[in-house]
Amino acid sequence: MEVLSECIASINNSSYKLFEIIVVDNKSTDGSQDWVKKKHPNITLLENDKNYGYAGGCNRGVSIAEGEYIMFLNNDTIQDSNWLEPLINVFEKDIQIAAVQPKILNYYNKKTFDYAGACGGQMDIFCYPFARGRIFLEQEIDIGQYEDSTECFWASGAGFMIRKEVFLSAGKFESIFFSHMEEIDLCWRLQAMGYKVFVEPNSIIYHKNAISLPMGSQKKHYLNHRNSLIMLLSNYSMPLSLYIGFLRIILDLIALFYSIIRLNFKQASGIFLALLWIISHPIPIFKKRYRFKKLKVNSDKKIMSRMFKKSIVLEHFLFKKNNYSDLSSKAD
Repeated sequence: MEVLSECIASINNSSYKLFEIIVVDNKSTDGSQDWVKKKHPNITLLENDKNYGYAGGCNRGVSIAEGEYIMFLNNDTIQDSNWLEPLINVFEKDIQIAAVQPKILNYYNKKTFDYAGACGGQMDIFCYPFARGRIFLEQEIDIGQYEDSTECFWASGAGFMIRKEVFLSAGKFESIFFSHMEEIDLCWRLQAMGYKVFVEPNSIIYHKNAISLPMGSQKKHYLNHRNSLIMLLSNYSMPLSLYIGFLRIILDLIALFYSIIRLNFKQASGIFLALLWIISHPIPIFKKRYRFKKLKVNSDKKIMSRMFKKSIVLEHFLFKKNNYSDLSSKAD
């Protein structure tokens, strides 16, 4: 309860006061429901009958939300007191901006960008995500190098704001993801619909990271690889899905064999199970392709212009590019 308590306290300390708090409980067993009812009777508590994951839980929470804007927050985040106003100001300046994330710093080292989104999510054409301030496990020190409010490819699920009406019209989070990368898929859909995604560094939150799913766990590797492949195979046009998908699977197989050589069997088994799921579940992928196609108004070419044009895997692991500023073909 300490994590949730600290998060709620920081939200209540916000200088902007016109908000409601909805706590979505995915059938937890740690007594969180009773604690919220006792300590925070003014908070709306949604008690789910099972664990619907991040995607399903958030979708259910939005169904009872009353505001014009929705702020998704992990419960292991802490917010600066003036974090909400800059995000709202971004929306008021441009109606085409559908989602915006704050700068996300690491809770335990507050001068370091956090793994989850850092200062604006980016993605290469092979659907490997990274961010301004974080490439794979390399997290940069925040020295003011990314202080501009600008477009990004995805906003972090650890904390981002979205127009409620747009969220619903985009089809909400895809429940097929369960957890991990559902926000990236949503942001891809938003851009396919003609909207923009932004990062606003004047808003700052701090993230404790990997509390619900530890870094390096088999499940985390599995969800990361599986869900990025789901995006690739369902969001690109068919020719691009086949061509880029073929190259991406080669990269995943290289990662699989490399992890075996390094005796990292959690990573190896996660990648293997992800590939197995993709092969054995063509129908859900085709159904998702259909849903995406119905929303799409922007071309692949326009959407890809916002992606990193090279392989972030090769740039980082082969050419040793550890900082976002080192990349020669940034998605700006």
